[in-house]
Amino acid sequence: MHAHPDGLAFAVADSRQSAASIDVSRDLEISRCVTQLRLLVASGFAMTLLSASLAFDWWDGFGDYDTTLGYAGVALFGLVTCWLIWMLPAERGAVVVVTPYGIRDLRIGNEFLLWDSIAEISAEESRGHRMIVLTPTPALRRQLRCIPDLARCAQNDRIVIPSEGLATDFETLLRACRDCHAASGLRAALQQEKDERGTQGGAQGFAVQAS
Repeated sequence: MHAHPDGLAFAVADSRQSAASIDVSRDLEISRCVTQLRLLVASGFAMTLLSASLAFDWWDGFGDYDTTLGYAGVALFGLVTCWLIWMLPAERGAVVVVTPYGIRDLRIGNEFLLWDSIAEISAEESRGHRMIVLTPTPALRRQLRCIPDLARCAQNDRIVIPSEGLATDFETLLRACRDCHAASGLRAALQQEKDERGTQGGAQGFAVQAS
């Protein structure tokens, strides 16, 4: 553990990389990856242009219904392309937020999960997709039944956060979650130690006054 002027930072060693640190005093906001959406927009433009070429008879020999198909394609692909372009700014907002106190994934719900309610963080891979698995404490596990969104995403009493479609790599997200979770546990331990010292100090002061 290394001291940091703005908060706590934990060094995480990787067997393939040099040690890296995550500043757990700052929020990590992760938006969706818009690369796929941009490719769909480009494909929509191409299909709209192809449909327009059929509608205005830019090509010959495509049959008697090429004009009708062209106009239908312009209407269909034009609307889809406009909708995709309208979606682009919305995809820029953060969908996963990792803070020193908890995590929220808008893809599975609007609830903010405190690190104190997470017992363990692990990584799994299924069908080529890597995911972060949060094991809730017994108290949070009982509350999951009252949270429909999280209950649907919970698998075997575990909360799964998929990494695909995010504008960051899996290792960065996993390291941030583990570091913030560890920092939260350290803060809780320090606070508990401080409270115990305060209680002992108060008891000693009361004993001195009583004597």
